[in-house]
Amino acid sequence: MTIVSKFFAGVLLANAVPHGVSAVQGKQFPTPFASPPGVGLSSPLANAAWSALNAAGGAALLGGGVTGPRDRAALLAGTVSMGFFLAWYFGKADRPANGPDTAISGRTA
Repeated sequence: MTIVSKFFAGVLLANAVPHGVSAVQGKQFPTPFASPPGVGLSSPLANAAWSALNAAGGAALLGGGVTGPRDRAALLAGTVSMGFFLAWYFGKADRPANGPDTAISGRTA
């Protein structure tokens, strides 16, 4: 169970970063509290709260800390996995309607 908790600690800690950065920059950013959830924009205050909840959850899941190579690997795997997911999820939101691939290949995805 400790490996799984370290993985999800990495997920939560990685998710805390973009929300916290948006909050301190005073920018709106999607949260689960937005309408529609995860797509609409939330206030910087809501992002600060969501960042704090993610960070607290990640810290709680770390529990006694990261004690060995398996714990470090699980934490890193969770962090990297969430990083790639967030890049994909928010990257598609910034893409033009036809996507950049249509200009190159002439077909839609």
